Amino acid sequence: MPQSTRTASYFYWKVGQMLADQSDVPMPSRATFYRIFDRLSRGRHTTGSARTRRSLASRPDGPFSQLTAARPGELMEIDSTPLDVLVVLDDGVAGRVELTGMVDLATRTVTAGVLRPATKSVDAALLLARTVTPEPMRPGWAQALSMARSVLPYQRLLELDQRLEHAAARPVIVPETIVCDQGKAFLSANFRTACRMLGINLQPAHPRTGTDKPHIERTLGSVATLFAQFVSGYTGRSAEYRGRAVGEESLWPLSQLQELLDEWLIAKWQNRPHDGLRHPLTPGLSATPNEKYAALVEVAGCVPVALSGEDYIELLPAVWRAINAYGVKINHRIYDDEALTALRHQPSGVAARKNLWEVHYDPYDVSRVWVRNHHDGGWITAFWRHLHSSAAPFGDMAWDHARQILARRGQDRPTEEQIVEVVNQLLTRAGEGPDRTDTAKDRKVRARTRATAEPSWPRPEPPPARDSSPPDPSEDDDEPLAEVIPLGVFDAHEEAKRWW
Repeated sequence: MPQSTRTASYFYWKVGQMLADQSDVPMPSRATFYRIFDRLSRGRHTTGSARTRRSLASRPDGPFSQLTAARPGELMEIDSTPLDVLVVLDDGVAGRVELTGMVDLATRTVTAGVLRPATKSVDAALLLARTVTPEPMRPGWAQALSMARSVLPYQRLLELDQRLEHAAARPVIVPETIVCDQGKAFLSANFRTACRMLGINLQPAHPRTGTDKPHIERTLGSVATLFAQFVSGYTGRSAEYRGRAVGEESLWPLSQLQELLDEWLIAKWQNRPHDGLRHPLTPGLSATPNEKYAALVEVAGCVPVALSGEDYIELLPAVWRAINAYGVKINHRIYDDEALTALRHQPSGVAARKNLWEVHYDPYDVSRVWVRNHHDGGWITAFWRHLHSSAAPFGDMAWDHARQILARRGQDRPTEEQIVEVVNQLLTRAGEGPDRTDTAKDRKVRARTRATAEPSWPRPEPPPARDSSPPDPSEDDDEPLAEVIPLGVFDAHEEAKRWW
């Protein structure tokens, strides 16, 4: 039923309207109708949650089947969901973000999780890159989180992949098949290209069918329950469960919350017994994702995939541009390098793209782009022309927000220098976080104070302050006083005669 939820009294009225023109079908009494309605709607949530009703409608008929994965990476699922936590975004404003994660069906390992204000195709591609790359130990992490101290077969894996020497206790899994929904980020050309480059089979799920990827749906829900509720700024799953002063709590910046999530996935999730990892012969024992991976890798083996710097560039989104005398322009930003001198105003040789040049860029770092050399091969790194004037790398979101700020100031065509200045101020506010002491009451008091200090009518100058110090005896008391000239009395009749 696609309609919104209605009560049983509405259906009683609706049925009465339908039977009004049919004399051969009598309308049952109210009590009889409610008994029949209760019997027919049992288990369908007709008057309950519309979300549950949609989920039940998309559930397939017949007995449920179970797909079993025999080795790590055989089948993986990817999805995005809003995280029930308020964070400090790049512009210093509190808002919610989306969690994009990937789970391995065989081991229930969350190979990577990325927090972004809005999931884009580059996020899915970078998530794929993190999946096949070891997670390095971060400064401040306990040594108990290292792979050398875990149940994973560290020594055997280290002989195959030397990158695991300083890695955290998270398995490196190379996907064979990835199941995704119909989201634009997962069906984009960028994500498809990344999967094709790594030899991964991408399998889109049926539209509005959550049962095609139930494991990632449940995993992201568990993360929201097990992790998000312990984070300052937790909003609850709906407005019914939300506190009144969530925005007044001390909120984490997005980058720091990402660090907390990475550490939690390694420390908690990978070492938490999972109910779906019970062996059929020992149903009373549940394994952790790390323990399940250690058992399966002994049978299936491990084939490491080492991504080079060029592989990461291939995973980034691409645009096609001309190389002009000033360089390459992307989103009103100019990139240039001496290596582009021989290619200026030259055709790339790709006739299908009108002889334009392929340029890859990172939406979260606009400091540089990479131009593919279609003539000699390889990549040419071109830096932003105003990189020296920016204190730190910033992304497309900060750039677009800065342009919106300047547009609201009446500057429809801001220069790059103006945008850089605004972005630097924006990032400074974002680093400081929101001012929690600046409440609505404080703003009201400040507005009233400003109105009192700067009235709309003129005021006389304040009288000079009196000198309360005792007089100096050295001063001369014989100084003559100024002549006092009295003012005349105003006479309206005499004044009127002067006007004529």
